[in-house]
Amino acid sequence: MGANDNFANTATRPREYLTFRLGNEEYGIDILKVQEIRSYEPPTRIANAPGHVKGVVNLRGVIVPIVDLRLRLNTENCDYNAFTVVIVLHVAGRVVGAVVDGVSDVLEIAADSVRPAPEISSAVDSGCILGLGQVGERMLILLDIERLMTDPAMGLVD
Repeated sequence: MGANDNFANTATRPREYLTFRLGNEEYGIDILKVQEIRSYEPPTRIANAPGHVKGVVNLRGVIVPIVDLRLRLNTENCDYNAFTVVIVLHVAGRVVGAVVDGVSDVLEIAADSVRPAPEISSAVDSGCILGLGQVGERMLILLDIERLMTDPAMGLVD
């Protein structure tokens, strides 16, 4: 077995995605980026932050910025209710919270079930979309959550 054989196996092996809803759309992110899922609590607002940055929370001594992905990705309805949750992520060496309409489940998606996303103008840079995952009748938009959260438009990094 050569050194490249191991890489090929890694690239084609099914990956696990945490699925969540933003409005009527279902998204998936790499489960390895997820630290925890918490109920939504209003954060402490930060002056002059972009509208989608709701503020910060103290999570066991760590100050965590909270981004409402629904606002960032132009979801029509952004109510805060019993289903609204924060996915706490570990991206680019820091902890960030992402507000979503609710989490669904963790799905294993084979590499051959992921199709390239069409090139269309959208609120999210097409480079942040890994592809479209087909699971039965469900179509998931698979996000590169690290790239999305570090995008300059997100307002979290200089």
